[in-house]
Amino acid sequence: MKAAIVKAARSTPVYGDFDEPVAQSGQRIVTVKASALSQFAKSRASGSHYSSDGGFPAVAGIDGVGRTEEGQRVYFVMPEAPFGALAERTLVRTEHCISVPDGLDDITAAAIANPGMSAWAALMERAHFKSGETVLVNGATGTAGRLAVQLAKYLGAAKVIATGRNEAELEEVRALGADVAIPFTLGALHPFGEKHYEEALMREFATGIDVVVDYLWGASARAIIAAIAKTVEDAKPVRFVHVGGASGDESIDLPGAGLRSSPIVLMGSGLKSVRLPVLLEAIKSVFEAAVPAKLQIATKPVPLSEVGEHWSAAGKPRVVFTLG
Repeated sequence: MKAAIVKAARSTPVYGDFDEPVAQSGQRIVTVKASALSQFAKSRASGSHYSSDGGFPAVAGIDGVGRTEEGQRVYFVMPEAPFGALAERTLVRTEHCISVPDGLDDITAAAIANPGMSAWAALMERAHFKSGETVLVNGATGTAGRLAVQLAKYLGAAKVIATGRNEAELEEVRALGADVAIPFTLGALHPFGEKHYEEALMREFATGIDVVVDYLWGASARAIIAAIAKTVEDAKPVRFVHVGGASGDESIDLPGAGLRSSPIVLMGSGLKSVRLPVLLEAIKSVFEAAVPAKLQIATKPVPLSEVGEHWSAAGKPRVVFTLG
């Protein structure tokens, strides 16, 4: 069968022939129709993600949409190594498949599953968000951040605050439901440097913020934590959920005094901090919300044969590899 094959760590997948999967008890062979390119898929294929098993050659791709041998249309995740989602057929545990609603097309389902899950799990499973609360999405201009804004509004947020580097894209996020947009250019002194960013955050925290969903980490996250420490006086905790490190800065300095003197709860959300069955339930919830919430996600369908040309594509629009 045809597949996107990773032959060595940190190498770009190549389109070629790979052995057919053979199902054992408790496994399904899925004929793949669509699989989205994600940072998770890239890092796992490269061997750098903590969930990677490091075996090569292997087929890239961690999730997708397809049909089982019985004809059921499913979303699947975490195929059995060395098989992956970027192939004509893949091998998946039965419990790693969920049905796709009829009103959701293959490409949208494949594109929305991973980023939608990250937002839903952060809000509902980790932060235990309640309708009427205020949510700040740090890194709201990315694909996952945009979905987090939309889902927070759909779930009943009284106010959603969006942060990001690109002012024009922040205006697009406003159109998706954000009530407040705060731009920043970290490291600069003017006009939206870290000091000005922290001051803008403090004005918002003074009026009350319940949940922070962070897709960036790095300096922007540090500024948010500093604003919480300086502004929030009562004992009502601000639940800070770290989801992704899109800033590229995996380490920040956190002053102990600031943490001791502020009502902040720091937590992460992702594979292993949230059990896989719970993540699958989050995806199911996102699928069910997609139509009534009118969730929007920009996609770029491309044939799997062009995997080498698009493997390094940026996150927007979301590249979705198609088969058949």
